[in-house]
Amino acid sequence: MIPGPLHTTVTGSYPQPEWLIDRARLAARLPPRVAARELWRIDPDELEEAHDAATLLAVRDMEDAGVDVVTDGEIRRESYSNRFANALVGLDLDNPGSALDRTGHPNPVPRVVGPIRRARPVEVRNVEFLRAATDRPIRITVPGPFTMSQQAQNDHYADAGELAMDYASAVNEELRELAAAGADVVQIDEPYLQARPDPAREYALPALNRALEGIDATTALHTCFGYAAIVHNRDTGYSFLAELDRCPADQISVEAAQPRLDPAVLEALPSKQIVFGVLDLGDPAVETPEVVVDRIRAALEHVPPERLVLAPDCGMKYLPRDVARGKLAAMVEGARRVRDDLA
Repeated sequence: MIPGPLHTTVTGSYPQPEWLIDRARLAARLPPRVAARELWRIDPDELEEAHDAATLLAVRDMEDAGVDVVTDGEIRRESYSNRFANALVGLDLDNPGSALDRTGHPNPVPRVVGPIRRARPVEVRNVEFLRAATDRPIRITVPGPFTMSQQAQNDHYADAGELAMDYASAVNEELRELAAAGADVVQIDEPYLQARPDPAREYALPALNRALEGIDATTALHTCFGYAAIVHNRDTGYSFLAELDRCPADQISVEAAQPRLDPAVLEALPSKQIVFGVLDLGDPAVETPEVVVDRIRAALEHVPPERLVLAPDCGMKYLPRDVARGKLAAMVEGARRVRDDLA
């Protein structure tokens, strides 16, 4: 069962241990869109077992901090998107294409050469493992159809809107199975809604509607300005946000601490629960609970507490683990203080 007002969660990733992945190498490059096996320090035959062990560390850190709805930390992923995106049919992964990242730099991406289809479950085993590892509600993330359409070279479809709709069908199949496997919240990550608002206005909403159709779990959509560790020139306001009040997601997850977002923009989402970022992951300093309290109170001037969920901004994977733990603890304590004040 999802907790009540002002509960805490994590939007997705958590720091991967140095013994598991080459963190310096990970931070020195753009987030991979195709496989980047060279990042892992573990032999491929032993990698799943290592992923399991590191996932348990992430879950225990979240539990120890007091986070109400936990994730698997995306520990098994090289980036938030490539594990799922590269598991689909219709791609030539041996001969990648190229697409501009949101930083404006070219990045190798999956090359679409046929109809996009989902041939097998991708994250179901991850949810089953997470469900067995904790008695708390759990959240799982999948890259969204619009973002995947922007992170691919389309050599097959007549237009990008058709590509996004087939990605949406694949996402929908996955989300249905993730909910059946025990996920309380299923989230699609759509950072490129903010990065590319013009094509988003053309075809993102139909794809989002298809992706989130008929899901037997709380549904969430996360949109952001890019990892603070990677994207340094950041906007301070969303160019595609009010439109999301018309999508079927129960929750809209937004970054707020890193971009110093004016919380008045949350009034553009009157029908949604808001997952509000209260931890700045671009700042290595651990926030005090008082800073978190101030950020929560600013949001409460525009959103009632029953529609507000608290989370870090995205990109926690790039932090040192001790910093991540400290920030989560500050978030949980700040949330507790505000809940107590309201009570």
